[in-house]
Amino acid sequence: MTCKHILTSLALSALTLVAGAAEPFVLFKAEEGALRITQTQDTIVYDAHDYTGVRLAVENLRQDLQKVTGSACAPIVVGTVGKSADINRLIKQKKIDGKELRGKREKYLLQVVDGTLVIAGSDKRGTIYGIYELAEQMGVSPWYYWADVPVEQHTEVYIKPGVYTDGEPAVRYRGIFLNDEAPALSGWSKATFGGFNHAFYAHVFELVLRLKGNFMWPAMWGNAFYSDDPENLRTADEMGVMMGTSHHEPLARAQQEWNSMPGHGAWNFDTNRETLLRFWKGGVERMRNTEDVLTIGMRGNGDEPMAAKTDVSLLERIVAAQRKIIAEATGKPAKKTPQVWALYKEVQEYYEKGMKVPDDVILLLCDDNWGNVRILPELTATSKGEKWFRRHPGGYGMYYHVDYVGAPRNSKWINISQVQRMWEQMKLTFDYGVDQLWILNVGDLKPMELPIDFWFRMAWNPSLVDQQMAAQGGLKGGDVAADTISLMPYLRNFCRQQFGEAEAEEAARILDLGCRYVHRRSAEQLSARSYGLENGEWASHLAEYKVLELQVEAQYQRLDASHRDAYDEIVRFPILAMSNLYEMYYAQARHEQLALQGNPEAENWYGMVEKCFQRDKDLCADYNHRIAQGKWNHMMDQVHIGYRSWNNPPQNTIPARLRLDAQGKPIWRMDAASSSPTSLIYNIGKPATAAPGFSLAIPASRYTSLHHGAEARWTVVDGLGIHGSSIALMPYHLSTEGATISYAFRLDVKREQEVSVVLHLATNFPFNSGTGHSLDLSMDGSKPVRLNTNGTSVVRFDNATGDMKFDWEIERENRRTVSLRLQPTADGIHTLTLSRLDPAIVLQQIEVRATK
Repeated sequence: MTCKHILTSLALSALTLVAGAAEPFVLFKAEEGALRITQTQDTIVYDAHDYTGVRLAVENLRQDLQKVTGSACAPIVVGTVGKSADINRLIKQKKIDGKELRGKREKYLLQVVDGTLVIAGSDKRGTIYGIYELAEQMGVSPWYYWADVPVEQHTEVYIKPGVYTDGEPAVRYRGIFLNDEAPALSGWSKATFGGFNHAFYAHVFELVLRLKGNFMWPAMWGNAFYSDDPENLRTADEMGVMMGTSHHEPLARAQQEWNSMPGHGAWNFDTNRETLLRFWKGGVERMRNTEDVLTIGMRGNGDEPMAAKTDVSLLERIVAAQRKIIAEATGKPAKKTPQVWALYKEVQEYYEKGMKVPDDVILLLCDDNWGNVRILPELTATSKGEKWFRRHPGGYGMYYHVDYVGAPRNSKWINISQVQRMWEQMKLTFDYGVDQLWILNVGDLKPMELPIDFWFRMAWNPSLVDQQMAAQGGLKGGDVAADTISLMPYLRNFCRQQFGEAEAEEAARILDLGCRYVHRRSAEQLSARSYGLENGEWASHLAEYKVLELQVEAQYQRLDASHRDAYDEIVRFPILAMSNLYEMYYAQARHEQLALQGNPEAENWYGMVEKCFQRDKDLCADYNHRIAQGKWNHMMDQVHIGYRSWNNPPQNTIPARLRLDAQGKPIWRMDAASSSPTSLIYNIGKPATAAPGFSLAIPASRYTSLHHGAEARWTVVDGLGIHGSSIALMPYHLSTEGATISYAFRLDVKREQEVSVVLHLATNFPFNSGTGHSLDLSMDGSKPVRLNTNGTSVVRFDNATGDMKFDWEIERENRRTVSLRLQPTADGIHTLTLSRLDPAIVLQQIEVRATK
């Protein structure tokens, strides 16, 4: 019996709707009531009048079934409400609950009824997501193409009875931005597809959809998505991915289109208005029959400020003219076409100075290019003490980076982002009502598998991450204990999907540590002077990498050969490559140290520099030419050694020998070694101890006692930061009133002697009022001292270059420190208490130093 015949005899069963998350519904052995979809001649049925994207996803499902079961057949009916006669009929017969689909956004229902699996979607993407949910649960990773993840084969596949859904997405537009794509992605795409054409983009779009994304900004370094290949836009629209253009490319026009126009004149609205209007109108006319989101506003040509001064009235005139174009080109009011205005870099100043923005436009807020959110909507209190978001009617979005080209140094080569930091900042973002558009700058895509995967899963439902942690034992509450959230369950699931069940736990641990170590400094920021030699800092960090490298190689050998390419790409190569760079720069530091002493062993250490430099070449060549049989040639072409400023050196350059002048003095030399606190191990609830003259480093999670706030609770985020964990009051938008946290320690100082207290914090911005986040600090019950942690944390701009200037050294291990001196009022054991904390202060470590 075929699926078409089965449709005539479907009967409604008593089923339970699983809302908010699709629970596991695929089985690989028989259970009572489960539907077997293997070893059958039934076909996948869909309506010829349904969306093209649905048909394309069905064809992918056939291939997925073939990979898993050896057969492309299965008793499945697929369709979209309003487009599929079969689905409409089942709803009319009350065999599918139409109320769960009609009027919903990107939602699917997946259910078994009388021997048939039905996948019904509220709209095009809802149906597509249901199809790919089935494929993923059968064991086809969304990364099967982009990370060479093998598909585990099964003789039998069953579907549990029930109704399953992911619900509706929490964030409306969820996407990635291919950026800074030369030379790696551009070289690879040209070698593989002939360039950034529709054949290339079809693979990217499929990945986005399999991860339940729906939006993209395309590659734009020397590329023009809409004009390079006319099939690009059609492919995106048919597959179901909505497109936009970057923050400095208005109205669906690429910068390269403008630059390639003969005699186009200046990119200046005051002097070249009519040419610009014609140019922009062509962009809108080209995309008007799609779901694409138009970027409005104007920046300088080439990701630069438009002018030396912030001219609010000029930008308001530009936006008004652009909206008139939108209305004329589409034949409908401008508000009917989705638009976004990106408050990127200097553009945020226009908003801060009162620029009036049309109510329907999404305000795209931004981070500082390094994962620190710059601005969020204000929270305002009512007379009853309740809180609400003073919302711009069009809502807010967030533009976030895991790749960046700019000051102080680029970050392009490999991933340096922790999922813990992404979770913390995007949870903050979502808690403050930013839910219309999330877009992630992912650079070349390929080295960023982990942050991309996490980004899309969190954007679907940011709160679901918390719920999953609670369900798997990540959250632990108590009146006198902090809650704890761990993203290890996510990392284990990610590794299980890519590398198999047997090695998932160890792979997750290694991946987590690798991300923590590389988060200290990107490859581009490393140098011989990154860490101190005399205090053992360099040797300690190198030793950590060498241990991890041994563990990586051991796991690589244990893995089944089919999983090794994926493991190489996501785990092994990044760790081996960074370990090698640490060894190279450590050897350079030792070479310089010994050369200054006149020690002949200096040359042996420079020999190690040369050896590591060659190994770096070999590792990158191995990635390009051996992994996946040379599939990823050019993906590791990015320059990452020899940076002296933000912009790329022309090629990787070996670190130089230390040279002496005619008098035997160094021409350049190392900076003085920095001091590093002595870490001590102790139990929670018991005081740490340091001998006279030593400093004491207390991890923020090792508190002695605490009190939760009126609404917000102390929450330890395992793995966040370079010290292993951090603590903050969460959720960030709730009251912290009454919250305190205390740390006991023993420091042998005289009662009248001051001590220096240094708080190591996450590099957060004063994202609301701009006045900064504050807390009170007291020692031994003395009068609290008010401390502003980031009141001067503003971004300043060089309008000539567009570079961002920070008030802290971002390259110093992605943290900021604030300090003050306090005087103990007791002998022996002391207690440091933090109170009256503003929301979103993330404490990583407390350092207490005895002053002289």
